[in-house]
Order: sequence, then structure tokens, then C-alpha cells
Amino acid sequence: MARKLFQRFVPSQQQLRDMPGLHLLGDWIYEPNLWHINRSSTARAFAIGLFCAMMPVPGQIFAAAYAAVRLGANLPLSISLIFVTNPLTMPVIYYAAYELGAFLLDTPVKIIEFEITWRWLTERLGGIWQPFLLGCSVIGSIAALSSYVMINVLWRWRVGHAWRQRASERSTHAS
Repeated sequence: MARKLFQRFVPSQQQLRDMPGLHLLGDWIYEPNLWHINRSSTARAFAIGLFCAMMPVPGQIFAAAYAAVRLGANLPLSISLIFVTNPLTMPVIYYAAYELGAFLLDTPVKIIEFEITWRWLTERLGGIWQPFLLGCSVIGSIAALSSYVMINVLWRWRVGHAWRQRASERSTHAS
């Protein structure tokens, strides 16, 4: 069911070849495994996308795309999952990461008045960067590992359930 939903949004091989500008990236972009929806590529994509989403660095999309290509994950899914951290969720997620990092490093939590300015980044981030990055790394690792395991378990359960249901229907039709 989820596979069919995802497949509606994934372009076909011909649609990929017809997209202007993609040929500039080379032939690797047309690799079918980067676009297929299957258990392993989906689980890897969730792990990559969620890990990259938690990293507070510019270029998350490029990191997710590179990792997806290198690890054979679904490329569009890996890229789209980085938007878990967006302007609405970012303050909550990153503050929780900072608090977690401060707890793990046993440092006091500082009151943070965040401003989106270069001055704030240069003057204030220096005092909290270690717990902040540690917390982001821990949350990203937990999100990646748990999503990888959860996708694998749910996918296998769904396939097994579908097989049992079809076997049951065949046995009732045969009798």
C-alpha cells in the first residue's frame, strides 16, 4: 500500500531521461536502484534522510543525496526526509538536541535567545556548540537506527501478512 503511494510520485525511467538538466550529472543519476521503492532502499533512505535532517549544517540536501547514491538508497526519499527539520520544527528539535548534549556532557543548560543573525552565530553559538552538536549527532543516530529497523520490520510484517491473506483466500476458494 505505501509502496504504491510512493510509486505514484517517483518518475519513470523515461520521465527521468526527459527531465532537462539531469544529464549534466552523468549517467549515475539514471541508476534504477536510486529510484525504486523496495524494502532495503526505503529503509536506507529513511536512515540517511533522518540522520542528515538532524545535522545543523548547510547543504543537508547534498549530504543526503551523496549518501543515498553511495549507499544505494532511494534518492528522492532520502532528500525529502531532510525536511523533517524545517522552520517550524527546527527550534524544538535543535533545542532538545542542545539540552540532550548538555545532559550528556554534564554541563549546565544556558538560556538561549536565538536570533537569525550572523552576529548571534559568531558570538553565541561558540558557547554551546559542543553540547549542541553532540545532541544533534545522538538524536540523528537514534532516528536513523530506529527508522531503519522500523521500516524493515513493518515491511516484512506487511509482506508476510499479505502472503498469509492470499493463502487464506486461496484455501477458501479451493474448498
